[in-house]
Amino acid sequence: MTSTPSAPAGPTVPVLSPALRTLLVLAAGAVVLAAVHVAAGVLAPLFLAVVIVIICHPVRFPLEARGWPTWAASTAVILVAYLILAALLAMLVWAGFRFAALVQSYIPQLADSVAEIEEQLAATGIDTQITETVTAWLQPANVLSVAGTVSGTVVTVGTAFFFVLAYAVFMAVDAARYSTAAQHFGATRSDAIDRTTRFSTGVRRYYVVNATFGAVVAVIDGVALWLLDVPGAAIWAILAFVTNFVPNIGFVLGLIPPMVMGFVVGGWQLALAVVAVYCVVNVVLQVFVQPKFVSDAVSLSLTLSFVSVVFWTFVIGPLGAILAIPLTLLVRALVLEGDPRNNWLRWLSGDDVTDDVPGSGVPTGGAERPSSAEADDDPSAAPGTRDTVPERDTAG
Repeated sequence: MTSTPSAPAGPTVPVLSPALRTLLVLAAGAVVLAAVHVAAGVLAPLFLAVVIVIICHPVRFPLEARGWPTWAASTAVILVAYLILAALLAMLVWAGFRFAALVQSYIPQLADSVAEIEEQLAATGIDTQITETVTAWLQPANVLSVAGTVSGTVVTVGTAFFFVLAYAVFMAVDAARYSTAAQHFGATRSDAIDRTTRFSTGVRRYYVVNATFGAVVAVIDGVALWLLDVPGAAIWAILAFVTNFVPNIGFVLGLIPPMVMGFVVGGWQLALAVVAVYCVVNVVLQVFVQPKFVSDAVSLSLTLSFVSVVFWTFVIGPLGAILAIPLTLLVRALVLEGDPRNNWLRWLSGDDVTDDVPGSGVPTGGAERPSSAEADDDPSAAPGTRDTVPERDTAG
């Protein structure tokens, strides 16, 4: 009996340890983020344009259903995007310069209030160094510097909007073509198309929820401040609306300016009244009610939402606070959702997903469905269980 000679063993492929793989992934991520930080001046307006086009993209569907040509529907999307940008820019520019003028007109009262605080603190026996620390940030020179910074930031944002206007035109036109991706590549790229659709839907839901709650909060705050005779009530209402798009810490950012102005014109009693109004209205709506709707819309944990604001603000600047949630959703869609082995990390991020059911090969909960190509290759799949590919809303 002759034995069959065994085939020569091939070269052994070295297997990286999990720790080394993690370090390599973190190093690659750090390099990418450093590049994004360097190019933030170009990428931040680009990200904003993407978000605006995603929000406005559904406008084309009822128009195309009525027989409008593609170019006309794309033009309508561009016009809606421009109207949104124009409204935001007008509010920011008006509020920024009104804020600077308001601060300058109340500088004498602010100086008197600071001197009074220093006297009261000194009379209570508090250490001089502590007194200086408490009153330093209320010094008129510092407040003027903040007002000038706000005005300069408004101008910078306005300049960035010109880039956004150009980006929006090209993206709106390309989005019409990307909407047909499922028709051309649905059989082989359904997983990527589904991820894009989920990301776009999540972004739209997030901004709809924030805009709705922001408008309600802005109206209530503006009326309350007007009734309390706090100067610039309309400015603080716009600030409350804009800061509502900053998760978790937006409430504090919107409270400090009207509280200081209330203190200047009405003393600590009016300042406390402003704090009370914001605590009742903003805390109840923004801290207790709104996060539930945001969580349902984008499936992100509260911790990750808070960390993402700080992180993306550091990476791409002030726009990172407003774009933090969409950018985090984009990273999750690109890095985690493509591999079922990352379901554990997706679940930690707040996504409603579980592991595969043992022995079934079918994900449960919010896990990824098998693509249509995989279903077609499986002879045991029932005719009615194969994946259906959406034909609409894939690009936006």
